Amino acid sequence: MEDSSPAQDMNLFRAPAAARAAKTLDRALFARTLPSAAVSVRENKLLSKYRKELELTKELFILQNFQQVAADPDPALAAKGNKCLVLKTHIKPHEPSTWSPELQEATKKGDLKVIPFDIKIDYNLWSYADVMRSILPVELQNEIPTGFNTAGHVANSSAHLNLRDQYLPYKHIIAQVIIDKNPGIKTVINKIDNVGTESEFRTFAYEVLAGPDDLEVEVSEAGCHFKFDYSKVYWNSKLGTEHQRITALFQPGEVVADVMAGIGPFAVPAGKNGVFVWANDKNPESYKYLTEIIKRNKVGEFVKPFNADGHDFIRQACDEVLEASRRGDAAVLPGPKVSRSAAAGKPRPEPTRVPVPPTVSHFVMNLPASAIEFLHNFKGIYHGQEALFAPHTATKLPLVHTHCFAVKADDATPLEDICDRIEKEIGIRLVPGDAELEGQVSIHEVRDVAPAKRMFCASFRVPASVAFAPRS
Repeated sequence: MEDSSPAQDMNLFRAPAAARAAKTLDRALFARTLPSAAVSVRENKLLSKYRKELELTKELFILQNFQQVAADPDPALAAKGNKCLVLKTHIKPHEPSTWSPELQEATKKGDLKVIPFDIKIDYNLWSYADVMRSILPVELQNEIPTGFNTAGHVANSSAHLNLRDQYLPYKHIIAQVIIDKNPGIKTVINKIDNVGTESEFRTFAYEVLAGPDDLEVEVSEAGCHFKFDYSKVYWNSKLGTEHQRITALFQPGEVVADVMAGIGPFAVPAGKNGVFVWANDKNPESYKYLTEIIKRNKVGEFVKPFNADGHDFIRQACDEVLEASRRGDAAVLPGPKVSRSAAAGKPRPEPTRVPVPPTVSHFVMNLPASAIEFLHNFKGIYHGQEALFAPHTATKLPLVHTHCFAVKADDATPLEDICDRIEKEIGIRLVPGDAELEGQVSIHEVRDVAPAKRMFCASFRVPASVAFAPRS
C-alpha cells in the first residue's frame, strides 16, 4: 500500500490559475471537489475503534478544520444517522490493493465498506499562506507578509502591517485574507510612516486596508486595563515583557518618575503595587487617556499624571516630589475590611497612610529614538540637596532606565556606541557592567526592531557629580 501526505497525495492547495496576481479576492476560486473514498461504518458505536485504526494505518484523511466523520452518502443510511470516515485520495474504492491489511480485514468482517466519496475543499480550509501563495506572483513569494502587530482584546482587535513597496498592489487582498483567517481581527491597517521618527508623539499615519476605521481598543496587561485610540497614542504589544521587567525593579513606597509614560504601561502596574509614580507624557492625547486609565484602575492614590515636556519634567519631578514629601503628602488606603459581627461595638479601622518619600528612586525613559538626548537634564537635579543622600542617609541617587536603539551586533559595538552617547550628554564615561556599581551601566537587550537594529535599555545611577552640579 502506498502512503503519502495530503499535500503530496492530492495537491490540495494548488494555485487556481484565475487567482494569480488578482487584486480582489474571489473566494469561489478556492473551491474544488476531489474524488476519494470513505468507509461506511456498519454501526456508529464502531466509529471510535476504526477511526483510531485508520489513523494508525495512515489512511484517514487529515486536514486542519476538516471533519473526518461525515454523514453516509447513502441517503437511506444517512436518514438512520449512519456515518462514514473519509479516507485519503490514494485509496481507491474498487482496488483493494490500495487498502491496508487492517482495512481489508474490517471489510471482510462486514464492519466497514469502502465507498466512493467526494472531498469538498473550500476557501475556509485554505490557510493564509496557501491563499497568498496562490495570489502573489512567484517572485514575491519568498517573503509573504505574515508578521503584524495586534492591539485589543482577542475578539475585537486590529492588525497593523508595515508592507514593503512591492506588496502594495496587493495590500487590500492581503488585508482581507488576514481578517478571514484571524477571526478576532476586525480591522487591518498599513502604517505609512515610522513611529518615533516622523512623529513627535510616537503616533503614526496609516491607511485602512480592510474593516472599519476604528482603532479604539481595550488591552489587558499585568492585571491592568487600558482603553485608548491606537491612532492617537503610542502602544506596543511586543513590550509587555519589558514593562514587567522594569516594574519588577520598583519597591512599594518608592517614587518613580516616568518621563515618557505614554498611557501608563509602566506607571499603572507599578501603582497597583503601591509604588508612587509621577507619570508624564508630552502628547495631550496620551495624558487624556492616562488620566482615564488611572481612574479606571483605581491607582489615583499612587499615580499622578502630567502633561509636560520631558526635558523640563526631569527636574520638575525631583522638585515636586521633595515638596510633596515636606508637605506630608501620602497615599491614603482604606483600613482592612471587618465583618459586621466582628466590628460591633468597635471603632472602625483607621486608614493606612503611605508617605511620599523625599527623593525619586527611578527614572524611566521609554523613548528609544531619542531618550538618551534627554540625559543632560539630570545635571543639577539635586543641587544643594546632598544631605538627602548617602553618606548622610541610606538613600542612593536615582537609577535611570533609558531605552535606546543601536546597531544589532554580536560584538561590543552597540555597547560602546551607547556609552559614547551617554557620555556626550552627562560628561562622564560609563562602562558596561552593573548599574549598582559606580561608573558602570547595565545594558539590557530588549528586542530586535529591524534586521540590523536592536532596542536596548541602559540603566545606571546618576553620578554624584552630575546630580549635585549647578543647574544651568
